[in-house]
Amino acid sequence: MPTSTEAKPPFPPFTRETATQKVRMAEDAWNSKDPDRVKMAYSPDSVWRNRTTFVTGRDEIRDFLSGKWEQENGYKLIKELWCCADAQIAVRFCYEYHDAAGAWFRACGNENWEFDDDGLMRVRHASINDVPIDEVERKFRWEGDQRPDDHPGLSALGL
Repeated sequence: MPTSTEAKPPFPPFTRETATQKVRMAEDAWNSKDPDRVKMAYSPDSVWRNRTTFVTGRDEIRDFLSGKWEQENGYKLIKELWCCADAQIAVRFCYEYHDAAGAWFRACGNENWEFDDDGLMRVRHASINDVPIDEVERKFRWEGDQRPDDHPGLSALGL
């Protein structure tokens, strides 16, 4: 049962359906590239491991994401539910971006999430690998920030 005015449904324990909703909400928020919006999906004391970076709390999350999106231009992300149980969700994802020199990359990885009773993520572990790609190899080409509902997901794209 939620205990905070910052509660973010759906709440644990997750079903496949509610976990899929949570994953899509996270994808949409991250694709906004708005660190102040994204940080509010995390508990005030949320703990992250992102590659080799360790982050704690919303202020550090905002600062981390601000720096990330300053370097990753043209950022487009797709997340896909892998599995869920109780208050935990496992996700696989890919995103495409280019650096300041115009070189394109596809980053692929896995995330393990754990949520509090308010539906806020309290733990996020992310393992990510970047692969250089040519611009013609890009698969994420929608207009605007949010992936259209009819755009294929990772499995449909062969990723």
